[in-house]
Amino acid sequence: MLQIRIHGRGGQGVVTAAEMLSLAAFEQGRFAQAFPSFGSERTGAPVVAFCRIDDREIRLREPIQAPDVLIIQDPTLLHQVDVFQGLKPEGYVLINSKRSFDELGIQDVLRRFRRERLVTVPAGEIAMKHLRRPLPNAALLGGFAALSGLVALESVASAIRHKFKGAVAEANVTAAREAFTCVQRELEELNHARAN
Repeated sequence: MLQIRIHGRGGQGVVTAAEMLSLAAFEQGRFAQAFPSFGSERTGAPVVAFCRIDDREIRLREPIQAPDVLIIQDPTLLHQVDVFQGLKPEGYVLINSKRSFDELGIQDVLRRFRRERLVTVPAGEIAMKHLRRPLPNAALLGGFAALSGLVALESVASAIRHKFKGAVAEANVTAAREAFTCVQRELEELNHARAN
């Protein structure tokens, strides 16, 4: 079972991201569930959403304590909440930022986990470019598809079109595709650097 925890703030589409990720998994014939956890429901408050994906029916309902994947929609949470708590040693980390892990002040994460599974992508900037709003959720799902290969980009696009309609859907799909390309490029550069 793949367990994903998404951290962000109220108003950033954290819950919608989990829902779209579960729809993308359904699109690929898998079982999935998505649910949120709210401390405070006001805009800007820390929010966590969860998504589970499996090839069998999912009966668990509790929050995810030991995720395989962390998606961080708001990098300001990195020093306010222990977002890395419970992350499995082979886990994936995707952070909405144009800054590196060193620049974000989380170099210790690079030492604790597999470097090729740790990526930042400027999802908020990509969203601003295509949506004119800093809603990074769809872009991050495109980035996650590139980072992990665990969901297909076309399934993410289908989930976005299911959740949104018309121009908003297409702008989100474009943002997801751009983030996918950005993450692919970063992974290629990382692999190239490791090979030399």
